Amino acid sequence: MGTILFLTLVVLLIINVPISVALGLSVVVAFMVEGNIPLLVVIQKMFNGTDSFPLMAIPFFLLAGKLMETGGISARLIRFANTIVGNLPGGLAIVAVIGCTFFAAISGSSAATTAAVGGILIPHMVKKGYDVRFSSALHAAGGTIGVMIPPSVPMVLYGVAASTSINDLFIAGIGPGILVAISLVAYSFWVSKKKGWGGGEKHSPAEIWKAFKDAILAILMPVIILGGIYGGIFTATEAAVVAVVYALIIGLFVYREIKWKDLGEIFTGAGTMTAVIMLIIATANAFGFLMTRENIPQEIAQFMLGITDSTIITLLIINVLLLILGTFMETAVTIILMTPILLPIISTLGIDPVLFGVIMVVNSAIGMLTPPVGINLLVAGKIAKLSNTEIEKAVIPFLIIMVIDLLLITYIPEISLFLVNLSK
Repeated sequence: MGTILFLTLVVLLIINVPISVALGLSVVVAFMVEGNIPLLVVIQKMFNGTDSFPLMAIPFFLLAGKLMETGGISARLIRFANTIVGNLPGGLAIVAVIGCTFFAAISGSSAATTAAVGGILIPHMVKKGYDVRFSSALHAAGGTIGVMIPPSVPMVLYGVAASTSINDLFIAGIGPGILVAISLVAYSFWVSKKKGWGGGEKHSPAEIWKAFKDAILAILMPVIILGGIYGGIFTATEAAVVAVVYALIIGLFVYREIKWKDLGEIFTGAGTMTAVIMLIIATANAFGFLMTRENIPQEIAQFMLGITDSTIITLLIINVLLLILGTFMETAVTIILMTPILLPIISTLGIDPVLFGVIMVVNSAIGMLTPPVGINLLVAGKIAKLSNTEIEKAVIPFLIIMVIDLLLITYIPEISLFLVNLSK
């Protein structure tokens, strides 16, 4: 059954069947060939896969991101950051990374972060003399911070799949997110200084203060959300609802950049993204059930552990595997599909499941920069009106930087676990 399952999946993917449909159909085909399992089990397992309270965080975080993207929150964060560092060499590039980091602490989505910040800054950077390919690639890379800095939709998915504390995962994502942000800022500063991009007049303290006052409600949003989670006031799922209510009030009644007529489009967009993710979760759960029934995860774990007993080499193999999968699989699919396969290996090696969750999320973030499924590349390229080839070449230095960051996160656990251990 395992052979039929994977062969069917590969054939369906080759003929370009959507991944959610391919996962479900491959299970149906395997069940029909087996003949002694009712097809009703497929529906039951699909339903069970989505019948989880923590998963309710996903539609609300996606909706909050849409509301903030439309409601002027990202624009005010960018203006404030620009008054502080905009005069430095590569100032706008640094603002882009800072803007992505702030927006990441609100939206939980990589593509939303790239769209919200890049939609404002990419055209502005080009006007100021920055290379359009560099600007687009930077925003594609900066958007990946959206799934590292909490809240993070992929971390919610991993937490549910691995039965691991989502709060711990959120805390563990802060260090890696800051590491990636610092590395992108350092590279942007170096390239911009070399190319002569950026620099200019300093903003006065009065201008900085004015921009800060204008952005204070946007700045307070991640403080309220994350402070509430870590302060034990509400759970990560409840925090997603708080984020929606806060973004709605600020966008509608304070900044007044969201009109009542816009709400239909905003809710429809968030609902569509939620439907796609939930269908993937449902069919992947049925796929995972069949794999578990056939002992496939255990056999893969035994095979990999048979290659080497070195934790360092095993983690390297897993990272390479996840990076390869990230080039053609969506983040949600990779996490939901690979978590039950890789967890037995991680457990045998004695690796903290929270650390491994961060490793999986960072791998999936890098996958958003690699063709053909690199969603951040598609978003940034569309904003800048670049061809796929142009932006794919421009993102290579950023990929190298992020792979180095991935290795540091993998082999220096304290980067992720320091704050987790401190909070206990």
